[in-house]
Amino acid sequence: MQEFEKLGMFYLGRQFDLQAGAPAEGLLLYDSQDLVTHAVCVGMTGSGKTGLCVSLIEEAAIDGIPAIVIDPKGDLANLLLTFPELRGSDFLPWIDPEESARKGINREEHADQVAARWRKGLSEWGQSGQRIQKLRDAADFAIYTPGSTAGIPVSVLKSLSPPGGPTIEDDELLVGQVEGATTSLLGLLGIEADPIQSREHILLASLIRAAWKEGRSLSLESLIQQIQSPPFSKVGVLDLETFYPSKDRFGLAMRLNNLLASPGFEAWLEGEPLEVGSILRTSQGKPRIAIFSIAHLNDSERMFFVSMLLNRVLSWMRSQAGTSSLRALVYMDEIFGYFPPVANPPSKTPLLTLLKQARAFGVGVVLATQNPVDLDYKGLSNAGTWFIGRLQTERDKARVLEGLEGAAAGAGRGFDRQSMEQTLAGLGNRVFLMNNVHEDAPEIFQTRWALSYLRGPLTRLQIKSLMEGYRPPLPAGRPEASEPPAASPAAGIPEQFQKERPVLPPDVLQFFVPVRSHPASGAQLVYRPSLLAQGSVYYADPMAGADFAETVSQLIPFQDGATAVDWSEAQNIEVEADELEPQPAQDALYLPPPPAAQQKKNFESWKKSFSETLYRGQKLELLESPALKQISKPGESERDFRIRVIQAAHEQRDFLKEKIRTRYAGKVATIQDRIRRAAQSVEKETEQARQAKMQTAISFGTTLLGTLFGRKTLSMGTLGRATTAARGVGRSLKESQDIKRAEENVEALQQQLTELENQIRREVEAIEAQLDPLTAPLQTVVLKPKKTNITVKLVVLAWAPHWLAADGSLSPAWQ
Repeated sequence: MQEFEKLGMFYLGRQFDLQAGAPAEGLLLYDSQDLVTHAVCVGMTGSGKTGLCVSLIEEAAIDGIPAIVIDPKGDLANLLLTFPELRGSDFLPWIDPEESARKGINREEHADQVAARWRKGLSEWGQSGQRIQKLRDAADFAIYTPGSTAGIPVSVLKSLSPPGGPTIEDDELLVGQVEGATTSLLGLLGIEADPIQSREHILLASLIRAAWKEGRSLSLESLIQQIQSPPFSKVGVLDLETFYPSKDRFGLAMRLNNLLASPGFEAWLEGEPLEVGSILRTSQGKPRIAIFSIAHLNDSERMFFVSMLLNRVLSWMRSQAGTSSLRALVYMDEIFGYFPPVANPPSKTPLLTLLKQARAFGVGVVLATQNPVDLDYKGLSNAGTWFIGRLQTERDKARVLEGLEGAAAGAGRGFDRQSMEQTLAGLGNRVFLMNNVHEDAPEIFQTRWALSYLRGPLTRLQIKSLMEGYRPPLPAGRPEASEPPAASPAAGIPEQFQKERPVLPPDVLQFFVPVRSHPASGAQLVYRPSLLAQGSVYYADPMAGADFAETVSQLIPFQDGATAVDWSEAQNIEVEADELEPQPAQDALYLPPPPAAQQKKNFESWKKSFSETLYRGQKLELLESPALKQISKPGESERDFRIRVIQAAHEQRDFLKEKIRTRYAGKVATIQDRIRRAAQSVEKETEQARQAKMQTAISFGTTLLGTLFGRKTLSMGTLGRATTAARGVGRSLKESQDIKRAEENVEALQQQLTELENQIRREVEAIEAQLDPLTAPLQTVVLKPKKTNITVKLVVLAWAPHWLAADGSLSPAWQ
């Protein structure tokens, strides 16, 4: 394990001595848990800000942390330019021919020079092509291009689908999501609308909120139709026509229609849905660095998309369980204009909400800019870490100091403004100040060499080349969940169908299954009498830690003959009891029920047989991770379960890492203190030896001079001095032996420290080997219910809707 390859630690560079103007001995390792309190990175052009942020994202990827990266300038697509072999031919396609011409060499020579420079740079920072390969293996990298097919296109149509359950249930959160979507959409139309004063905003927000409360997606086409014919007649206490006349509504609908019909807008309607959970991880659960490149969009389109994306992140975040470990990153490269101090663009509210609330869900927000003046520093005071590079103007420094002071006050720490100002003035290229509220004091460091080739912004053609073969086929569009248009009865009705609804005894409960699909051309709606049964099955297994209940709804058409119901022919149906309708749709045909379905006593018999069917046929297969003692939930896919296991592994890893740190901290401190005192002893003995040698030399010198140039005969004083000098030689030899013993003591203590470090390293490696959730085997646990744990809630006659095709075939209309 490299010195910087530590669990949950990001290798960002080396500590830097500003006075010496050179790197110091220590490495700058950043604890990933600190990012849950967010980070801000500021620095002028050329300060090395992009390299630092790219390195931060690389470290997150190596640690298995997915990220959403918003890239307004096109620089961050460089994260896909990773070449483990570090050959010149790997760099060649990305070499700028104009730069080669300026250097006076061909592109091949230039590529070889860049490859050599990258090998040298990585080596100087203790890295190699093996670490680049580790980065590529650890995460999936993808470039998304909303409004373009250069990368992976993103469908805006899906962005108007309702948010997750927690947001729908919280009216305050829902209002925020609705207002964000409405303001963004109007901004795309070039309308600056106030949520309280603008009737356009109020109308669109009312339409979106009504659809979302009903759980319906709202496409742009359906929104245009509802603007002209809203599903309500009043707005507040005013009738619709008084508040917003139909003529004026038609103008708004036309503007939206023109946008929909404009050339190139079809790219906004195609591609992957904006579902954050699917974007952050692959279908196998592998973390993804999702780069949303928006450099090709105009200002209003950028604001529209960024606002929609941030609101989607909020919705996804609130559906996650709380955690203290880092679950995901949200990084935006240049927030100029998206988080201003005074104005309130659509992007500001979700950004501020993320900064205030994301910590509880393990979502870290990292914001970067080279324009620190245009930032809301009151909002950014929620950030716990500041990376500050070289700044251009005194005004920039003053605003950054304001933000640092706010962050310190929020953390309850003191702030030395004058000292910090002097430090900022001394920063140079790739040298940053890190102010982390989780550390005792700020640190100066120089950023490490990036694993990715930082060639600068990529063009659309280059992005297309990078993503060639990666773009998935466009998903088939799903029909809107709305009422189908009424179909006129077929001219020739088959004799087994009847136009009138059959009359049943009043004690036979009957309901209608809702229609959920559109008919094919010329199809007729037909109701078929069926038995609908719904029961609750409870599974409990204390040994497996399972405690689940599921609802089973089955639908079976009545049959003619002696056996009216055969449960082996039943099919599962997703319908709740409160979704059943008391009345049918208009202009429908009916199949008559058999005589058995018209007697109440038979329903009691079918209720008992349904309970027996559930007891014998129902089982629950779950996945279990024995290593982490986790068990999947009903209906949870292996991918989603592995994602949950990954998060549990990260939390357990952080817990175990902290235990190791706590357990060995005292021992390490004790040995280090002994080494310090032993080193002091070496210095003391060395100084004493030096003094002894000097005194002996003086004594010998005086005696010799006295003998040669003094009295001709050796006097008693001279003899005494000679004797003293001889004794000094003995003391000098003794001092040398004391030094040797002290040095041996230091060496022994250093050996103890090395052995302790090796022991810690072995324990860390053991944790890493034990907690590998992507490769850890999963076991299948099969649970069977007890008879006492089965409850039949409902057994009724249900009219099941079908579409009758021209060839006489029937297809379900409730799916």
